[in-house]
Amino acid sequence: MKKVITDREKIAEILSRSIDTVYPTKKALEEVLLSGKRLSIYVGIDPTADYVHIGHSTNYLILERLHNLGHKIIVLVGDFTAMIGDPSDKTSARVQLTRENVLENLRSFKEQIGKILDFNNKDNPIEFHFNSEWLSKLSFEKLAELASNFTVQQMLQRDMFEKRIKENKPLYVHEFFYPLMQGYDSVALDVDLEIGGTDQTFNMLAGRTLVKRYLNREKFVVTTTLLVNPVTGEKLMSKSLGTGIALNDSAQNMFGKTMAIADEGVIQTFVDCTRFSMEEIEAKKKRLASGENPKNIKLELAHALVSMYHNEKIADEARSEWEKTFSEKETPSDMPILSLSGADLVSALIEAGAVSSKSEARRVIEQKGVKVNGEVVIDHARTLKSGDVVQKGKMYFFKVK
Repeated sequence: MKKVITDREKIAEILSRSIDTVYPTKKALEEVLLSGKRLSIYVGIDPTADYVHIGHSTNYLILERLHNLGHKIIVLVGDFTAMIGDPSDKTSARVQLTRENVLENLRSFKEQIGKILDFNNKDNPIEFHFNSEWLSKLSFEKLAELASNFTVQQMLQRDMFEKRIKENKPLYVHEFFYPLMQGYDSVALDVDLEIGGTDQTFNMLAGRTLVKRYLNREKFVVTTTLLVNPVTGEKLMSKSLGTGIALNDSAQNMFGKTMAIADEGVIQTFVDCTRFSMEEIEAKKKRLASGENPKNIKLELAHALVSMYHNEKIADEARSEWEKTFSEKETPSDMPILSLSGADLVSALIEAGAVSSKSEARRVIEQKGVKVNGEVVIDHARTLKSGDVVQKGKMYFFKVK
């Protein structure tokens, strides 16, 4: 078993970088990490989409730092809880997924997360679990027992529940099950520490309550900062909204999406989503403050992310392609080719996945956001022919076959 490292500087960075709150206290966790005790630590993720985005990478990068210190790391996929639907940060009930939806979504999860965590490490193996292993076996008697540890008043303290009640929106009983299920994960995994975004605070603290109840000991909870635009407060990455840079995005898409991040969100993305040191990031922050064009810093961020999830050579190529496309106003040499000849523009945009509905397609066209062969098109019924290159916005291209 790998010896636990108690380097004070490394522990200090872990407890400060991308960290919001530590329960019960930061000092208490720091003392345990400095003691040399090997902790069992986990992060959970629900497969509500078929990709992991860089907003999630914050937690896995923290896990990587803790793994490098020698602690036991567990990655948990909430295949069972995804079928209930986490109400966190939602002002309406989530759509419940079927078992088939979940299985389809999680097909490549381990591969994507493995771009950050070393699942092949033999000295300190990382565990990978699905919570259906224990949640699918819970009896109604056990569920009632779990529920007896919480009051309705506690459940109603959740911000989104309070808001829904005030707005006279439905609040379903099954939504109360979610924190019980996630809380029980901590008991089943017998963990010392759980890490998750601030939107998971209620659920993770439910786990802390259950660990005290069933295992008679403390469970630490670390909430991490969500990747948001510091000016607008909007999430930069969201599976629920269908936005974000996926870990399995192509190099071109990853580079282009990074370049589309708001200027004010770039430094925080460096902090939360890269392996750059805080000293290196501070130097970039000073460059921005001195008046340097934010585009230069963003190009470095895009290159860093593509290097992490592909490699440096591919990142160089992606940068060259981006600059050719957007600085020199050329079309990319590598774009999807779709068999759409004879289709109207609205149908083609939907088929290509560039929009989600006919109304969105019409709106984008009317706002002059669509070009065919480099020319803005405002005719919804424009018929496409083989060889046409369609561009939506700045980043999305496809060619008609």
